[in-house]
Amino acid sequence: MIGYITLGTNDFDRSVKFYDELMSHLGEKRLWKSDSMAAWGSSRDVPALCITKPFDGKNATVGNGGMVALKVSTKEQVDSAHLKAINLGGTNEGSPGNRGSNGFYGGYFRDLDGNKLNVFIPASNA
Repeated sequence: MIGYITLGTNDFDRSVKFYDELMSHLGEKRLWKSDSMAAWGSSRDVPALCITKPFDGKNATVGNGGMVALKVSTKEQVDSAHLKAINLGGTNEGSPGNRGSNGFYGGYFRDLDGNKLNVFIPASNA
């Protein structure tokens, strides 16, 4: 089971502001923040999304093929969250829509540091 996912950032304060607004838009809250790391979710008992300054002091980089998927309940939530991310300065990596023939619906974007995320509803909810 996943406890949390961590994304690196090179501008911690800017990234905290981005995720404070995006995660609040999705109904989640900031769980905690230190000088170099912060986490969002519904509680400490379920998986969380974290950002961090790299521990080794080197620049954060994005992984090719890596992505964080944020599950929501409706297509409207996908559309709204994708638009919110873009309005906060993220970049579009795939506008919201159906993917494949199984009913999966998602919208893809990159955060301010280039990390790829997806907001989606599972095919069973479509």
